[in-house]
Amino acid sequence: MKIAVIGGGASGLIAAISAARCGKKVTVYERCDRVGRKILATGNGRCNYTNIYADEKNYHGKNPDFIKGAMNKFWVDDARKFFFELGMLTKVETNGKAYPYSLQASAVLDVLRLEVERLGIEVLSDFEISMVIKKGNKFFLKAYNGKTAEADRVILATGGKASPALGSNGSGYLIAKGLGHTVTKTFPALVQVKTETEYVKALKGIKIDANVLYKKDKIKAKSTGEVLFCDYGLSGPAIFNISRLCAEYETGEIILDLLPEIEYNHLLQLLKKRRLSERTLENFFVGMINKKIGMTVMKYAGILPYSRRADSISDKEINSLCNALKGFCIKVVGTTSWNNAQVTAGGISTDEVDEKTFKSKLCDGLYIVGEILDIDGDCGGYNLQWAWSSGYIAGENAACE
Repeated sequence: MKIAVIGGGASGLIAAISAARCGKKVTVYERCDRVGRKILATGNGRCNYTNIYADEKNYHGKNPDFIKGAMNKFWVDDARKFFFELGMLTKVETNGKAYPYSLQASAVLDVLRLEVERLGIEVLSDFEISMVIKKGNKFFLKAYNGKTAEADRVILATGGKASPALGSNGSGYLIAKGLGHTVTKTFPALVQVKTETEYVKALKGIKIDANVLYKKDKIKAKSTGEVLFCDYGLSGPAIFNISRLCAEYETGEIILDLLPEIEYNHLLQLLKKRRLSERTLENFFVGMINKKIGMTVMKYAGILPYSRRADSISDKEINSLCNALKGFCIKVVGTTSWNNAQVTAGGISTDEVDEKTFKSKLCDGLYIVGEILDIDGDCGGYNLQWAWSSGYIAGENAACE
């Protein structure tokens, strides 16, 4: 039996290994000049390859419960054991993020590549599949450069549209559609958010830990963590985790609690005490929060000029300052492009795929894994865990069915 794995990213490589371990002949077809380019870019080059706290609440899509099939067969502990047996040690941070002990993304890719070589898996780079045709029990693969191949089973692991320079350009959706599958609306996720720039532009480059709300008519999402101010809007892990909704709705509001560890009434009393100072408004927040953020909050609350003395602030203005610090509201105007996105939201409908085997319900012998499916995870190792789980299970089932 010949198994073709289309895509040499995380889910494709582990699917190939899983299938080859069952004794089948496996070939990986990769559109780029080498496999695993996106793995190398993950986690700022350190590769946060899983998260020990991963569960269904960290995943999204039309049917996020679809991941339960994978959770029951190959999940975090299985992935960690898989990589340990390949020789990779793990370092786990307090937030559950797991990295190779060397903190080098190349360690993850290298142990996968060595196992691919050991198993005799054929890897064909610069081989971008344009079409897959099913005739009888055979699949016929056609490449854009005119090359052809055939297989008894196909594992589709092309990724979505995010970070096309690293390998995934959405071509897998066309292949899936040609084999009868439905693709839901796709949009960038784990991506920077564009906002109105009146206030954020002045704070460019400043990082702050904040509670984050995304509101579109009502509160749609919550997140906590690092926020980075940019000249075009907002970035950072806490923003990435709400960005899929910002991309889906394209408008709305992001509300930042700039002092999440201080309760509202306590903060109100602190501000009233600071009012007794002879400082100017320009220096009112010095020692409390970043000076530039403080000045921007003053402007946001309409308390000017900066040359005013602190003891001139009224009770009404103190309340306005407190509200601004606990609810700094910025209008969303969209997100940055697919080039900046870490993952794709939307994709092939999970209604058309078996959650326990990742086998297509519409095309016998086809398996679909990873980011190309309508499942995406939060920032923090969850998407790679999905890649390992779906790929491993699909490879095993494609080979052993």
